[in-house]
Amino acid sequence: MGDRSKRTVGDMYGLVVRFELKEGHEEAFDRPASETIEKITAKEPGTLAYIAHRVPSFPNTRIFYELYADEAAFAAHEDGAHTRQFLAERANHLRREPEVTFVSSGVGVVRDGVRLDGK
Repeated sequence: MGDRSKRTVGDMYGLVVRFELKEGHEEAFDRPASETIEKITAKEPGTLAYIAHRVPSFPNTRIFYELYADEAAFAAHEDGAHTRQFLAERANHLRREPEVTFVSSGVGVVRDGVRLDGK
């Protein structure tokens, strides 16, 4: 894999997923999503970023940004028991199939020690 400090997003494997939730299912979706993210953090070193965003102007929308070291890390993520459980459970809360966009080649910054969970 080489020196990660010199990697670029173009070297990695990323995707953006947009979820449209059923009315009143926000909490029922967010809870298992949060639990899954805890397991991803503990068990998936190849998952470099996994961020679940809320959209203030559209309270039934969630947007996930996922960044993996490579396609093999993404495959390992998809194969994880915690991911498979979330994929099965989330279906109960969606108005339609998620919109998935694969991304590559970009610029940006990720700072060491920055957490989005308040810990």
